[in-house]
Amino acid sequence: MFIQTQSGDLPNEMEFFPGREVLGEGSLEVARDAAGEISPLAARIYQVAGIESVTLLPDSLLLARTDDREWDELRTEVFSAIMAHFQSGDPVQLSQETEEGDDFTSEIIDQVKDLLETRIVPAVTQSGGDVAFHSYKDGNLYLKMQGSAFSMLTGITNMLRHYVPEIKAVLDHREALPRPGLQSEEGVAIRDLLQERINPSIAAHGGHITLVDVQEEKAFVRLEGGCQGCGMADVTLKQGVAKEIMTMVPKIKEVLDVTDHAGGTNPYYQPA
Repeated sequence: MFIQTQSGDLPNEMEFFPGREVLGEGSLEVARDAAGEISPLAARIYQVAGIESVTLLPDSLLLARTDDREWDELRTEVFSAIMAHFQSGDPVQLSQETEEGDDFTSEIIDQVKDLLETRIVPAVTQSGGDVAFHSYKDGNLYLKMQGSAFSMLTGITNMLRHYVPEIKAVLDHREALPRPGLQSEEGVAIRDLLQERINPSIAAHGGHITLVDVQEEKAFVRLEGGCQGCGMADVTLKQGVAKEIMTMVPKIKEVLDVTDHAGGTNPYYQPA
């Protein structure tokens, strides 16, 4: 069994890919005290000292560590826990009662996948981007987006909501991850600011900025589309976006960029 990893959005996070399906669709954060009743896989991982949280994703696990441990020392123990689980034959998630409305949700997902395949993906790929279905929950549709898909998000949203009015919002799949800070008063205010004022102005350059989390007096953001890998990204963030966020939300004293800029392609401004 070959397990791959990649850094999470926050410094204490790491995503583990076991090379097989984990949750199938959506995301599920499993609390330590409830893991035994919900997920044998999460319960086994919590036995590794230093693991703070476990979130199950369609084909991966997002783990957070405590501040007193480092991933270099935790990685091998987590690998062993994941391998032991899949070799045991235990289910990832213990069976839950079928919720009313599951059939209706399946119909919505089928409609979305058909629209993506026949109308949206061909248009996005023509401009060098990509988009794929991730999950749907409580009216929120989460998509995996790359490149120009971020600058086309308004058009994608309008089309999907026209044909599937049950959709309330179309979001990047990473926003499906549970982040308590996003639901705070400061988190809501920053997300509204990004959606209503900042992102419309940078969309002309193929850029997009997402609030990842709010922790105490810090806001963590990720630059996407044309902003990822852009030589002007640092200037844009520090001299424009960060100042506007801290002015509108005085409790925030620092805005941190968690973007993997080395992974950016075709930025609007090329680095000097």
